[in-house]
Amino acid sequence: MKILSRVRPADSLTILFLVFLAALSLIFHGKIQHVRTLFSTYALLLLIQVFLTKHAEFFSRHRLMDLVRSVLFPVVCVLIIFDSLEGLVHSVHPRDIDPLLIRLDYLIFGGYPTIMLESIYNPLLTDILQVAYASYYFLPISLGLILKLQKKEVAFDQSLFLLLLCFYLSYIGYLLFPALGPRYVMNHLQSVDLTGSGIAGHIQHFLNRLEGVKRDAFPSGHTGIAVVVSVLAYRFHRGFFFVTLPVIVMLIFSTVYCRYHYVVDIIGGFILAATTFLVGGSYYGYWRVRKHTDR
Repeated sequence: MKILSRVRPADSLTILFLVFLAALSLIFHGKIQHVRTLFSTYALLLLIQVFLTKHAEFFSRHRLMDLVRSVLFPVVCVLIIFDSLEGLVHSVHPRDIDPLLIRLDYLIFGGYPTIMLESIYNPLLTDILQVAYASYYFLPISLGLILKLQKKEVAFDQSLFLLLLCFYLSYIGYLLFPALGPRYVMNHLQSVDLTGSGIAGHIQHFLNRLEGVKRDAFPSGHTGIAVVVSVLAYRFHRGFFFVTLPVIVMLIFSTVYCRYHYVVDIIGGFILAATTFLVGGSYYGYWRVRKHTDR
């Protein structure tokens, strides 16, 4: 318990999640292509995280090195893990749940939301919402850098832990409930091409190349992370909260308008965010108590 109390929750969480993924790659090794590469990737990330954790005091004494440990590595780790899911998801759960999500959307709305939204299609709106959708990649980094540069270390550590927990829980969701999303499954039903005045197409192409086919529709990680960022910003930096709130609202709407998600995915994203604060908040509070008790 004393060892855990000395380790930053974000670090111990990443260590545990990488061990979990490495174990999955071994359990399903017969179904995974390039399993050695996948396992080696998780093992390398794990070794780097353990090294950074073991030498945390050294890194914290140097501003640039601290940013590498606290901001750069978590970002790189999350991106690499996300990219690795393409080779893992269908090995764990080979059947997509898109038909179920489509039926649930239809039961709620009496129609298909991405098709219903064709009535408000507009090239300029498409450009704006596609940019808002892409802001997902910058919102958590921006909040983290602001808190770090303003030396709000407690707020930063808690935010980093909760954001990583939300990311990792969403990845577990993809493993349990693989879904391609309407842009792939329902594209043949759409009567209007989702093209903007220029920028939307470039962003769509870039994201398609960046994300690939991850079966990452449910729950909506974009929604979950956006909500977590918004709540954390309200707690720790009201200026960032008010500036980014319109972007976050548009981001959540864009997930359906831009045909990345079903509405049920968005509901799942809100549940993901609530679970993050419920579970993560409880553990972080417990960790802080243990940290002071074990001194």
